[in-house]
Amino acid sequence: MWEPGKQMESNGKITTLLWDVDGTLLDFDYSMRGALRKCFHILGKPLTEEMILRYSQINDGYWKRLERGEVTKEELLPGRFRDFFAEYGLTGIDMEAFLKEYQNGLGQIYAFRDDALTVVKSLQGHYRQYVVTNGVKTTQESKLSLSGLLEVMDGVFVSEDVGHAKPSRIFFDYCLGHVEEKDRDRIMIIGDSMTSDILGGIQAGIRTCWYNPQENSCGSAYRADYEIGILQQIYEVLGIYV
Repeated sequence: MWEPGKQMESNGKITTLLWDVDGTLLDFDYSMRGALRKCFHILGKPLTEEMILRYSQINDGYWKRLERGEVTKEELLPGRFRDFFAEYGLTGIDMEAFLKEYQNGLGQIYAFRDDALTVVKSLQGHYRQYVVTNGVKTTQESKLSLSGLLEVMDGVFVSEDVGHAKPSRIFFDYCLGHVEEKDRDRIMIIGDSMTSDILGGIQAGIRTCWYNPQENSCGSAYRADYEIGILQQIYEVLGIYV
């Protein structure tokens, strides 16, 4: 296994890496839980583990609908909480203030997956690295900056700026049109979502690497070129050795 600080060599095939953020480089569940607890503390209302899990289900459902083009980001952000509040009979909540506090919390509370910062730093200068995310722009910019990931990346692509979200071919074509490498066979996306990252990468004609730490079943008609359980396995995918 390659270790930071050692000389790096690779097979030279892939030159450019597109990284998903939430669930891949950063632990979204950790951020979500912290932000929810902060908001409910301000409200002075109880928040149970069952409520957190239910919100997560509702939230995931809305993001899947965004991927399919069934809702817009503007509909998603309040819609998930409107459904959640209704289900638990929570009334009298200022939605605008709640959303602002929640997104602020998401942007300030973060944790790395698998020492991700060390991994991307070790690849810096050897590969061009970019972030590709469907997350809220201000929230993602805050997390990337505070975590130190922003200074490692060669660029950041947010669906809000493009006007289309992963897995849209329009989103990927935009990103690929703004990276230095033009040979799509030398570009790879690494992400935890089969329906967003992997499907989008396949449709765009680039290489795909599914980050699957839970060892979930693929359960789809399409498959990634590579699958890893921890981020450090990216060295093996890239053929890096010393």
